Amino acid sequence: MATLEIGKENFEATVSKQGIVMLDWWAAWCGPCRAFAPVYEKASEKHQDVTFGKIDTDAQPELSGMFQIRSIPTLMIFRDGILLFEQAGALPAAALEELLTKVRELDMEEVRREIEKRKKEQEPRA
Repeated sequence: MATLEIGKENFEATVSKQGIVMLDWWAAWCGPCRAFAPVYEKASEKHQDVTFGKIDTDAQPELSGMFQIRSIPTLMIFRDGILLFEQAGALPAAALEELLTKVRELDMEEVRREIEKRKKEQEPRA
């Protein structure tokens, strides 16, 4: 699967769907972004079951501001609509593969239970 160009028009529909969605926040002038691009593209070809998207921070300043993107490249991974990973910096191919393996192995029911537990802990006590 080729990478998808993500913008404010398709962002929500993309990240909220079932399955794994990986996003690469980048810009054309960014050297590390250009170095990471072939690694990301190769991974997108290898992992057909994962949605790979690219967000040009210059073309999408509103999205970049919403997510407080301060350094690029920044990688985000969503699974079943839940943000599981966010990190600035280019990853080597082996680290990207390891990260995908770990995301696949997650028990999403356990993740949801943990999210609910934390929400309840943060609710004001009467």
